[in-house]
Amino acid sequence: MPWKTRTPVDLRIEIMRRLVGGERISDLCREYGISRKTGDKFKQRFKRLGVAGMAERSSAPKVIPHKTSPEVTELLIAGRKLHPTWGPRKLKKVLEGQHKLTLPSASTIGDILVRNELVQRRTRRPRHKAQPTALREANAPNDTWCADYKGQFRLGDQSYCYPLTLTDQRSRYILGCEGMAAISDDAARDVSEEVFRRYGLPLVMRSDNGVPFSSTGLAGLTRLSVYWLRLGIVLERIRPACPQDNGRHERMHRTLKAETTRPARSNLLQQQERFDLFVDEFNNERPHEALEMKCPAEVYHPSPRPHPTKLPELSYPMHDDVVTVTRSGQIYIAGRGLTHVTMALRGEQVGIREELDGRWLVTFTSLDLGHVHHDNTFVAIETSTPPEST
Repeated sequence: MPWKTRTPVDLRIEIMRRLVGGERISDLCREYGISRKTGDKFKQRFKRLGVAGMAERSSAPKVIPHKTSPEVTELLIAGRKLHPTWGPRKLKKVLEGQHKLTLPSASTIGDILVRNELVQRRTRRPRHKAQPTALREANAPNDTWCADYKGQFRLGDQSYCYPLTLTDQRSRYILGCEGMAAISDDAARDVSEEVFRRYGLPLVMRSDNGVPFSSTGLAGLTRLSVYWLRLGIVLERIRPACPQDNGRHERMHRTLKAETTRPARSNLLQQQERFDLFVDEFNNERPHEALEMKCPAEVYHPSPRPHPTKLPELSYPMHDDVVTVTRSGQIYIAGRGLTHVTMALRGEQVGIREELDGRWLVTFTSLDLGHVHHDNTFVAIETSTPPEST
């Protein structure tokens, strides 16, 4: 037999019945853990309404003094039907001038239009789920680099520090450790460009699925990852919520935290100095058991692929056409018009090719991004995975 649960209404009725039976209101309030004020309120309500007075009462106001009148609502509906493309602000401005009255706020007018089905809700573009890739084994220095932000922490001046770190997967060599005041796509690009100029380019860049390395947009692209692709670097992404996929880098973060943040320095400049000392010691003095007690600097050597002075031009020899993504993230296909692709590629050139079924395949560098269908909608290839480096 199930337990019988008692609702607040049941308890109020029980209190009133015991009160009618001769018990004192003060004793009952103490026993049931309610205030004397609450007890007296229900006592008076019971005298006036009986058991029905113990039910829950709505707290909604019975009178709404500022509720929009039916006449104003009809005026707004008529104005919208006369001008179907006008928004709440335009309607408010014009109708107030025409009728010499004060209308509700633009947000209230918008709600009225929605309730009367005079506004067509915009369809939200689908968010793309994070797509992990296959992780390659790094057999030599510069095969795979790892990039990540170590968790932020407060400095002595109460500002935050976000360390951006880059390491070589094979040698554990720390290529860069830069303390930043915030996570920034532009700042991360500046740091990676400085590291590329100093050490050359890796074949693969491995990261997690967070900003600025990845996004919920098309193919997880960001301005930073687009820059890496332009340099011919293959992107690797670990599985969401699986830091063990980047275990060597995370282990370095553990040592970094222990030796540079406890305690944290007074400001970002002093903290960066501490990071620099740690990097020098980690690379050149600290033996690593996985390297047969060698230091990372004894194993690492710069990449033979230098950073170019100018980003290489993109070529799409297998495509019918090359188009530039607009500032609003769209591409133009003759006979189809504009189609939104992604803001991450604004200003970049993509290849388009018409396939046998009439769809257009859109490609950036070596990534097949998706198809423009007959109705001019863009459908991403969710399972797209960066190819093996050559």
